[in-house]
Amino acid sequence: LIHSYEKVAGELTDLRRQLARELEKEVQLALQELQMKGARFQIQFSVHDSPRRKGLDEVEYLISPNPGEPLKPLSKIASGGEIARIMLALKSILAQVDDVETVVFDEADSGIGGLAAASVAQKIFEIARTRQVICITHSPQIASFADSHFVIFKERSKGRTYTRVKRLSQEERIRELARMLGGSANWETAVEHAKELLHFASRQKS
Repeated sequence: LIHSYEKVAGELTDLRRQLARELEKEVQLALQELQMKGARFQIQFSVHDSPRRKGLDEVEYLISPNPGEPLKPLSKIASGGEIARIMLALKSILAQVDDVETVVFDEADSGIGGLAAASVAQKIFEIARTRQVICITHSPQIASFADSHFVIFKERSKGRTYTRVKRLSQEERIRELARMLGGSANWETAVEHAKELLHFASRQKS
């Protein structure tokens, strides 16, 4: 029985290692697209001494976010923005094979902005081509890529507080994006910027 287990576990290890090398390459490419051009990603294997239900392998993800830095466990080295992009890279790849109809991203914009946020928006949209995506975001760049834009807000009524969700019209969406851009000081400029974001997103999606 032990011999049979070791044979099957060995075959599973070989398959895992083969797929791990392929996943490393795909994650590396996705990180480049998400403005982590100097990052390195590696999947490290170690072997358990005793048999386990899922085989003998212990797997850990290693990351070097910047050139010249050593590979270290993802859980110990990455910042919030780096973790968000690494998880997005993994989800964008695994979504191609997972039988999942809806993917949820909560705060995928954590710790990023500017060009990185625009790259994240495009990567999320790529996933949305083949399945439903629900994305909770504070980033106007990411929100501008949505097919449907909802705003979540609170209101008080008769001494109680209620959480509301509202689907925005096109005009309401422009005003919300302008608000997200921090346009209170120069509202007209923020509105024009919001329109430009929507126009850019529309071109990228077509």
